[in-house]
Amino acid sequence: MGVRRTTAAAALVFAGLLAGCTGGATGGATGAVPAAPTSTPPTPASAATTPSPTSTAPTPTPSPTSAPPTSTTASATAPSESGTLTATQTPTATAKPTPAASAKPTASKKPAKTKKPATPPPPDDRPAVALPANPIGISPLTGRPIGAKKPVLVMKLDNTPNAQPHAGLIDADVVYIEEVEYGITRLAAVFSSSVPKRIGPVRSARITDIDLFAQYGKPAFGYSGAQRKMWPFIKAASLFDVSPYTSYTGYSRDNGRRAPYNLFFNGKAGIQRAPRATVARDMGFVFSETPPPGGLIATKARMAWGYAQAGFDYVKKDNEYRVLLNGSPARAEEWSGGQRAATVVIQYVKQTKSQFWDKGGGNTPHAATIGSGTALVLRDGRVWKTTWSRPNAKSGTTFTLRDGSLMTFAPGQQWIVLLDRKRKATVTPMTKPKPTAKPTPSPTETAQPTTSETPAPPPASTSVPSEQPQAPTQPTE
Repeated sequence: MGVRRTTAAAALVFAGLLAGCTGGATGGATGAVPAAPTSTPPTPASAATTPSPTSTAPTPTPSPTSAPPTSTTASATAPSESGTLTATQTPTATAKPTPAASAKPTASKKPAKTKKPATPPPPDDRPAVALPANPIGISPLTGRPIGAKKPVLVMKLDNTPNAQPHAGLIDADVVYIEEVEYGITRLAAVFSSSVPKRIGPVRSARITDIDLFAQYGKPAFGYSGAQRKMWPFIKAASLFDVSPYTSYTGYSRDNGRRAPYNLFFNGKAGIQRAPRATVARDMGFVFSETPPPGGLIATKARMAWGYAQAGFDYVKKDNEYRVLLNGSPARAEEWSGGQRAATVVIQYVKQTKSQFWDKGGGNTPHAATIGSGTALVLRDGRVWKTTWSRPNAKSGTTFTLRDGSLMTFAPGQQWIVLLDRKRKATVTPMTKPKPTAKPTPSPTETAQPTTSETPAPPPASTSVPSEQPQAPTQPTE
């Protein structure tokens, strides 16, 4: 009986040792059986060791993202108090889950700046300043007789060599030259006294137009287009929009010219499209056939931008200035005489970059026409230095001489160049007029009459002397 018990006990001990050896060979010293990791993260350099040839392979560390492995431990229990050895299966050891490495908070990117839509400035509600009034029946824009005042139409025109010859421009009352992108220029023609049926080539609007034409009240405004960012400004402006955006009535393409220099407008249709357009009103211009005293001789004037030029040459026999655009005489469709100006105003303005850019990266400059500055006024072959002033958007622009008197313009078409004050126009010769020499009276004019009551009749070959010496005649300029 003792032998059987001894044999059975030995068998149990042997079985337990066999189970322990099996677990050690598989799980290492701990007896854990790891699950195959889905990925093996790199071992930090500080923990790397070179295993001995006789040592067991280290247990691979499970990936933080994989499920924690389980292990089964088979061990032999210590002898019980009764002295017997029993083989017991221990519960599966659950490895503590490795906490997932909390990702470092990513630095939050600054939210992209949302571009605010372009919004026009609030309207200038200041009342217009009272201006000198022209006589009834005289155009406040040209100084010529017109009868009843008529509505105002403003048209934007191209001013590159491809625009020549212009159509309808000779009928404009006032013509502005303003700088746009890349150092080129555009024209803005103001019509009221006479509105032609064909005007062009028509081109796009710019930000300078908004303030510039507010002084005309609320005129009809024709143009070919504008960038989308400009639309709110045009909508809020003191203008009646008669562009193709609102209606194509009056516009047509001239197949004899290439685009975009082939868009033309029927000005009379423009007036019909804006029946409530403001009629011509006093702008601050004062007219006189006689120029003011003083002034310097000025027969030529030249202005230059990056890719544009303008010039004015005085033609004495016509008492007008021939207009040159981009180095050549400005031509007209209607006649061979080209464009002419009765008065030329070079208005120096503060010019700055605006918020408007074209697709090519060119900035649209803004010319400030509200405020004050200096200006050169040319008429009758002479030039005067003046000061221009415009208190607010609704007021016109006055030009005063050094003594405070108003500069008078020659009746006819007025050309106004809005020139950046950082640029300078070249006006020549800028010399003082030569004093007019009094003519020397002839001996017959200074001869005293005879004291005889009945003077003898003079010979037929001699002239009859006057009773009083004739006053020397002043030559007209």
